[in-house]
Amino acid sequence: MNLTFVLFVALLFAAVMLLVWGVWTGWAAHRDPEAERVARRLRNIIGGEVRQSDVTIVKARRLSDSPEMDVLLRRLPGTLVLDRMLVQAGARYLVARLLAYCGTGFLAGLLGGLFLALPGIAVAALGLAGAGLPLLQLTRARDARLARFERQLPEALDMMSRAMRAGHAFPTALKLVGDEMDAPLGEEFKAAFDEVNFGIGMGDALNNLAGRVPSMDLQYFVVAVLIQRETGGNLTELLTSISSIIRDRHRLQGQVRILSAEGRMSAWILCLLPFGAGLAMYLTSPDSILLLVTDPGGRKMVGACAVMMLIGVFSIRKIVRIRV
Repeated sequence: MNLTFVLFVALLFAAVMLLVWGVWTGWAAHRDPEAERVARRLRNIIGGEVRQSDVTIVKARRLSDSPEMDVLLRRLPGTLVLDRMLVQAGARYLVARLLAYCGTGFLAGLLGGLFLALPGIAVAALGLAGAGLPLLQLTRARDARLARFERQLPEALDMMSRAMRAGHAFPTALKLVGDEMDAPLGEEFKAAFDEVNFGIGMGDALNNLAGRVPSMDLQYFVVAVLIQRETGGNLTELLTSISSIIRDRHRLQGQVRILSAEGRMSAWILCLLPFGAGLAMYLTSPDSILLLVTDPGGRKMVGACAVMMLIGVFSIRKIVRIRV
């Protein structure tokens, strides 16, 4: 047999085997999720694509202490919104406990309505009102925490400006505010500094801070700092300017609140007057008031009055709430 022919067959066999091995290796690498994750991260780095990484160093918040309940709650719509409300209110409990409070309030409202022998619609309305009480309390706690944060923000910006004039870097000034200021601003700025210290970009840490605290003043600060990091400029003067603008805005809000105090007081009186008059009539003549509950025409009148009261409340609220 010709030696050249034998060498040609051997090389052809080796080439075919290498081709099969290459196809198999590529197919196996494509099906391996770990290899795909590594390849995707390499493409993001080499190609300059900006994508959210699959690996994060930030601890994910849980919705329940039970892993099974946590998975179930994540499938329900609206649970992430409730979790965001808990974060913004500074609450120390999870969504599962909040839903338990709402369920307890709903059952208490139903039992109270049944005990008072109210109509079915009134019992359902009382149950819904009981379920909404924990959400109302959470909303009030969030608003109060946000108000405290906004009162502390100008002082914090002045502190950062003085620290940067003394030669400190922006992350160090962020840490100084987190250590020196009281809650809630100190806690939020310290959390932002910890994220930067653990390797998260400054822009992402500031955006996370703005997401945790829904304050327009804080958003001005975050946007100004991010623009300054891209374009350059004197950050100390920028912080001082933002602080003075926030103080002027708060002063104007106080003046508007004083001027609208009469309207808000009138709204409270007009909203509480029907209930006070109804209570007085019930104490003097119970039979005339009970007709509004027992008679079908009376129930229709009560429903129409409730609708008109809601329309009036929202109208007055729209008038007296002036955005500055």
